[in-house]
Amino acid sequence: MNNKIEKLIELNRLAELGGGEDRINSQHKKGKLTARERLEILLDPGSFVEVDKFVVHQCVDFGMSEQKILGDGVVVGFGQIDGRDVAVFSQDFTVFGGSLSEMHAKKICKIMDMAMKLGIPIIGLNDSGGARIQEGVSSLGGYAEIFLRNTLCSGLVPQISAVLGPCAGGAVYSPAITDFIFMVRNTSYMFVTGPNVVKTVTHEEVTFDELGGADVHARKSGVVHFIYDDEESCLKDIRRLVSYIPQNCDEEPPLYEYTKPESKIPELINIIPENPNLPYDVKDIIKYIIDYNEFFEVQSEFAPNIVVGFGRIKGRSVGIIANQPAVLAGVLDINSSIKGARFVRFCDAFNIPLIVLVDVPGFMPGTDQEWGGIIRNGAKLLYAFCEATVPKITIILRKAYGGAYDVMNSKHIRGDFNFAWPSAEIAVMGPKGAVEIIFKREIDNAENPEMVLNNKLQQYIDKFANPFVAAEKGYIDEVIFPDETRIKIIKALELTRTKVDKNPRKKHGNIPL
Repeated sequence: MNNKIEKLIELNRLAELGGGEDRINSQHKKGKLTARERLEILLDPGSFVEVDKFVVHQCVDFGMSEQKILGDGVVVGFGQIDGRDVAVFSQDFTVFGGSLSEMHAKKICKIMDMAMKLGIPIIGLNDSGGARIQEGVSSLGGYAEIFLRNTLCSGLVPQISAVLGPCAGGAVYSPAITDFIFMVRNTSYMFVTGPNVVKTVTHEEVTFDELGGADVHARKSGVVHFIYDDEESCLKDIRRLVSYIPQNCDEEPPLYEYTKPESKIPELINIIPENPNLPYDVKDIIKYIIDYNEFFEVQSEFAPNIVVGFGRIKGRSVGIIANQPAVLAGVLDINSSIKGARFVRFCDAFNIPLIVLVDVPGFMPGTDQEWGGIIRNGAKLLYAFCEATVPKITIILRKAYGGAYDVMNSKHIRGDFNFAWPSAEIAVMGPKGAVEIIFKREIDNAENPEMVLNNKLQQYIDKFANPFVAAEKGYIDEVIFPDETRIKIIKALELTRTKVDKNPRKKHGNIPL
């Protein structure tokens, strides 16, 4: 028995060594942690339960039968974050560059299948050179098996991806299907084809960073949701994200204790400028209405004219979506519509109430937007709000013009509680443009067109530059004092806790992708 135990100890040592000390040192020199070091930071101490530790590849071609390393380039298993179970895989770049083989893929698929049965989140730490070339179609089939499970898991359990090294070719589509992607500057890369292929095909000279680095995907493509300067910060924020979300679609997010007494927030009264054309930062409002001013923003650098993220209100997780007047006046364009729609659908899938702060002058005009598909893409945000059955609470802060008023969770698309500040302006369009259309003939024929325009403008402002007409029709449930906003939201969340709303029975809708 002692000999067998010694053999087990030795096998464990070899498996935990991965590709060996030299390759581990090389990983550290690049500013990267090893697969196991990452799991130590991500998971609660002592909670990791590893499976398939001794799996090796089954390839015999190209001399691979002589190169078998225990674990085959990925560490998989189960652990806990703040005492809550998660399934995890962590690719090991020290073993064949983290390349995906048939057995490597089977290990990942095994824990994904278990996660679906157990109803727990899946977290993938990606650091791989791609499909293992020596295995040909078997490695490609392995990726497809993972993609299928990503799709089946979508909306069932939360899926979080961290790209902590290269992620190229077909490998990118697994993170792309998941709910949130984290990247690290200077060491993380995502692209379908690398710089060398790009140069050959299109003759473009581009670096790894310029093509698929963290900043590119955070600011330009919108592929990634969070970026960091180091892996430790990245992994710690994955833990933070998990604290806001439930284990699966049948559970509620965790409820945290919050005992601080509620009171009015006078600072909210003067945030919006008297001049309706002046900007302000909507994040200032968000931080006042959530617990402890702790806002976990998602995609902060992409489409900043809309702000989305997580917070808590009286200990309860909420998803916040807000127009940002400080950027492009808060107008909705292609990118902000896509960003908002995806966030709304995630929150709806996982029972997270939505708080919607509205200050939107409309949709972005111009040929770039029209030719780029603002109609189709703007419809995504509309579709997402219409489809959502979670509690939905809207506060119109200032402008709510045109179709954008409808889209931003108006009463007409099943908003549960729709409030407005006294500064709210709800109209088909801005006052000046509306007056120039309605009174065009009268203004054109007047002796003093400017005086007539100003008079009519004031009439229009008195009529529509307030929330009371909408309140008279029941489209606004209550015009509230700004300093009572948090109190009103808390009451609305308490009332909607037992909300039941359903969509018509069908296989699934056809969102305008």
